[in-house]
Amino acid sequence: MASEDVALEAGPDQQPAAAPKGKAAKAKTDWASELRGIFWLVLAVLGFHTFIAKPFYIPSESMLPGLLVGDQLVVSKFPYGYSYISPTFHVLPFIKGRLFGSMPERGDVVIISPPGVNSDYIKRVVGLPGDTVEVRDGVLILNGKAVERGPLHQVDIRAYGGVPIPGEGKLTCDASEYRSDTLTVSTDGIKHCKLPVITETLPNGRRYDTVELGPSEGDFYGPIKVPEGHVFVMGDNRDRSADSRFPVAQLGLGGPVPWENLGGRAEFITYSKTGEGTWNPLTWGQSFRGGRAGTSLHAPRVK
Repeated sequence: MASEDVALEAGPDQQPAAAPKGKAAKAKTDWASELRGIFWLVLAVLGFHTFIAKPFYIPSESMLPGLLVGDQLVVSKFPYGYSYISPTFHVLPFIKGRLFGSMPERGDVVIISPPGVNSDYIKRVVGLPGDTVEVRDGVLILNGKAVERGPLHQVDIRAYGGVPIPGEGKLTCDASEYRSDTLTVSTDGIKHCKLPVITETLPNGRRYDTVELGPSEGDFYGPIKVPEGHVFVMGDNRDRSADSRFPVAQLGLGGPVPWENLGGRAEFITYSKTGEGTWNPLTWGQSFRGGRAGTSLHAPRVK
C-alpha cells in the first residue's frame, strides 16, 4: 500500500524541537545574487529602450503648437529599424545602413541625433529621398509645388508660459521670442499663449499646424534635392526651430539628415508638466497639465 505524507499535530507528550540556544541565527544577504538581479533588470530596461520604446522629454518650443515644453512622450524604436544610434546611450561610431530599415512617411514626428552631436532633436519629416525641397517666403515647396496651406488663425494654449523648469527648459511664449500680445493672463489669473498658426497639408494628406510669426531667417532656403538615404526635417514652430534649414554651427541639422541618425518615431504623450509645483505636496497638482495624456502624435491624414 502506497504511503502518504501527512502533517501530524504534536500530541500531548510530544515536544517541539528545541530552538537553538542563544540569539537566533540571522540569514545572510546573498549580495552576489542581488547584484545579478540588478544587472539583469538594468539590461532588460536598456534592451527595451533600445529595441522597443523609450521616453522622451520636450525641452524646447520648436514643435509648438502640437508639443509643449514639459510634454513626456513615448518614442517607438522599431518603425524605421535599427542603426548605430538606436542604443539608449549613443556610444557607437557611425555605421552605415539600418537593420530591418524602412523610411519614415512625410508628416512623421521623429527623434534625430545630428551628425557629430551627442543629443536628440525632435522634428517633423517633410522631405524624402529624391524630393526637391525649397522654402520661399516661409512657404514650404516640395518638388516645385507649394504645400497646401490654410488661412492664418489663432491657437490658444491655456495654462502656459513664463514658468521655468530647472534643468529641463523654460516655457516662454513671451515678447522676447514672440509678439508682445502672445502671452496673456485671463481674469481668473490663468496664463494663455495665443499663437498665430497656419494648417499645412503635405502631398500624402498628412495635416498639422505650424506657427507663423512673420519674417525670419529660415523663410528662404534651397532649392536642394534630398540625397538617397536622407530625410529633410523641420520644426512646426517654423520661425523658432533649428532644423535642416540651418547649419550645425547654428545648432541646426546641416541640411538633409542621414536616415541612420533617426532614433525613432514619436507616438503619443504620456503626461505633461508645467513646472509650477514646488516641494510642497499641496502644490503637486499644479505640476501637471490636464488633457495631454494619450494625445496621439501621428498627423491625421485627410482625403
